[in-house]
Amino acid sequence: MDVRHSRRPRSVRAAPSASPRRALAVLLATAAALGAAGTVPAAAAPSAGPKDAVRAGLERLVDEDRYPAAMASVTTRDGRTRNWTAGVADLRTGSRVPVDGQVRAGSNTKTYVAVVVLQLVGEGKVELDAPIDRYLPGLVRGEGFDGRKVTVRQILQHTSGLPEYTDKIFEAVFGKDRHRYYQPRELLDIAFADKARFEPGTSWAYTNTNYVLAGLLIEKVTGRPVAEQLTERVIERIGLRHTYFPGVGDEGIREAHPRGYAARPDGSLDDVTALDPSWGWAAGQLVSTPSDLNRFFSALIGGRLLKPAQLAEMRTTVKVPGEGAMIEEYGLGLTRTSLSCGKVAWGHGGATPGYHTFPGVTEDGRAATVAVTANLAPSPKGFEHAQAALDRTLCAG
Repeated sequence: MDVRHSRRPRSVRAAPSASPRRALAVLLATAAALGAAGTVPAAAAPSAGPKDAVRAGLERLVDEDRYPAAMASVTTRDGRTRNWTAGVADLRTGSRVPVDGQVRAGSNTKTYVAVVVLQLVGEGKVELDAPIDRYLPGLVRGEGFDGRKVTVRQILQHTSGLPEYTDKIFEAVFGKDRHRYYQPRELLDIAFADKARFEPGTSWAYTNTNYVLAGLLIEKVTGRPVAEQLTERVIERIGLRHTYFPGVGDEGIREAHPRGYAARPDGSLDDVTALDPSWGWAAGQLVSTPSDLNRFFSALIGGRLLKPAQLAEMRTTVKVPGEGAMIEEYGLGLTRTSLSCGKVAWGHGGATPGYHTFPGVTEDGRAATVAVTANLAPSPKGFEHAQAALDRTLCAG
């Protein structure tokens, strides 16, 4: 389906809750997958109240940046949650955006996976500084890399130097292979056909390949599917009622949701809501809602999912290299970002075909998630403005 933005009406409402190819690959596989962690300039901090800040941020994303829909969920320090929506759920019908609707959560999945690995560390079943080869013998081999020299910690922190499989398949994922099923080992085969990016531990580069390996590590150590482990150890444990790991062949989104779109160079949008998410697997397959993302990151930072020693390891960060990098520091599947108001936000973020999510939790207990229904911004400033909306929301409380 191909629909122009000019056909989309706008609505804002609040409700209480019970080469181009290379550019695309780089944006989605690296920085865009970390949307929650962008550093926002001090000018982003608003003088308006919390509700006005959220509403203004969503209106900007819909009106100025031309996202079909934008959603936000805010949880205050006393645990109260409120949800907002703007735009339309479906460009064809103009239907209303479901309050706190489900979206593909993309690389937020990595934080869930890192939690399970760290739980296994706390149980004495995995050692962070052991080579990945101890758990997946002989699997990680290629030009310039060897699993006997890559540690579990480096896998979780993106300091492994391993090559990136999404560089080879992203264009197809949006088009001819949108409904193709990928097995995890096939994703590794695609990655390992390339050479290492750098020697393990000498630099940092966001690589989805790392979390495919982390998923396989979980399955090898527990003897159970990664989907089951995420569900039992995280989702059910903290009562996330609208979060799930899609099964094989599960191409839709189960509950009420806005449609997800991909932007074309001419400004039109393709509906990519239905797809096979297996290309992301343990690196990006989860479906969730903005409020469930808030609950997850709040529970994590609040110490409800990990023992103190493992949470401390997760929050031990490395500086992200590069002038003007969109994130400052990366822990073990967790980002640390300075907000314009002087607070610190912990989160991750996720970009996947059709959706982009920006969650963050502050040390004083405020949580917010902003979600938009196009993973590539229809306008040049869309990604920056979505990060600013999160910043304004977290700083307004």
